[in-house]
Amino acid sequence: MIRLRDIEKSFNQGASQVFVLRRINLEVEQGEFLSIMGPSGAGKSTLLHLLGMHDGAWTGEYEFLGHPVHELNNKQRQDLQRRNIGFVFQSYHLLDDLTVYENLEIPLSYRGVKRSERQAIVADTLDRFQIVGKKDLYPNQLSGGQQQLVGVARALVASPRLILADEPTGNLHSDQGREIMELFKQLNEEGTTIVQVTHSDTNAAYGGRILKLRDGWIVD
Repeated sequence: MIRLRDIEKSFNQGASQVFVLRRINLEVEQGEFLSIMGPSGAGKSTLLHLLGMHDGAWTGEYEFLGHPVHELNNKQRQDLQRRNIGFVFQSYHLLDDLTVYENLEIPLSYRGVKRSERQAIVADTLDRFQIVGKKDLYPNQLSGGQQQLVGVARALVASPRLILADEPTGNLHSDQGREIMELFKQLNEEGTTIVQVTHSDTNAAYGGRILKLRDGWIVD
């Protein structure tokens, strides 16, 4: 599903060039559950956002589902991303001026799902995450944990082929966090590919493989 070849990312700091990612070579198979770990500043979130096509300022080759991402323009990358990838962000990234219901509906509208189908899918998702009573509230009316639950629900609502999760349980209490990880495990067993960034050994163990980064390098 994913193939990275000699990926590097850097920025200029005065007269120096500072590397965030160095010579990243990585393959992720369809149906895999990969956990990315490493100390703060290792490049974990940078790599995740690169995989999610949020960041185009890098060098190397990136193939996703056979598409050469490194050769695509911004619109082509965005179309590929919206059709196939769901995101769970550590800082929620919910749209403040939209209700919970509308935040869940957005990914479906991007994919051209008919309105009647969107309503049914959103209703099922609200019920699955036990947030039906929150559907008309705005993000600033929710607690941090509730916002994170909505963020996870939004990532899953369109049944993406790939889920990218950045510290997906970071703002949840232990029971909620365990429920989310069990849900990820179930989705993975049903065929969804998952790549998560985590500091938690417990969460990392849900994955079938752990990738460790240090100072932008993959380490054994």
